[in-house]
Amino acid sequence: MVALDSFSALARARTSVRGFTDQSVPDDLLRELLVSARLAPSGANLQPGSFVQVRGAVRESLSQAMSGAYREGQAEAEDYSYFPEPMPGHLRRRQVAAARALYDSIGIAREDRAGRDQQFERNFRFFDAPVALVVTIERGMGSGCFMDLGMALYGLLLAAQSRELASCAIGALASYPGLVRSHLGLGADSQIVCGVALGYADPTQAVNATRTARVELDSFFKVVG
Repeated sequence: MVALDSFSALARARTSVRGFTDQSVPDDLLRELLVSARLAPSGANLQPGSFVQVRGAVRESLSQAMSGAYREGQAEAEDYSYFPEPMPGHLRRRQVAAARALYDSIGIAREDRAGRDQQFERNFRFFDAPVALVVTIERGMGSGCFMDLGMALYGLLLAAQSRELASCAIGALASYPGLVRSHLGLGADSQIVCGVALGYADPTQAVNATRTARVELDSFFKVVG
């Protein structure tokens, strides 16, 4: 019988890891995690979205292309709007606090733009994790399908944590959907949602000490009636 507090412990243990060892993840284990992720609820059981593993020369070519575009300040039209525009003040404060937690953990000062850019660029290398995934969703799917895919994505991250694997969802990949599609041979009907880095956490990397705060219960839960 599963302990009643096991999910809480699992959820609290999971963090976004950005430093990995070179220990490989067996293919069978990755497939097991993805099957578990698909157990997430889905409206009308549509089960939207796909996970594409990127390996070898294709991964290297894609990472170089995205890194180069980022360094040169090139921009693409994203397939969907990730953040609200404009960003409300209270959400901007959360964004700034999260960035501060990350850069403080690795000793990069706020005014060190070059250092911050260098760290951000690691998103496009999937943080050198042994497993690199690209998450897509079919164009034309409704907003609710993004919710369903998000539940499957969280299921994947928790399933990985349950097997002592670390993970990080990478929203930055959505900034270059055209590059991703061209390198992966995906059609225009595939919207690029995010990336995922999976592997074994390297305890020697300071960046893995990053922790971000969660809002208090009273700020998002209310009782009516």
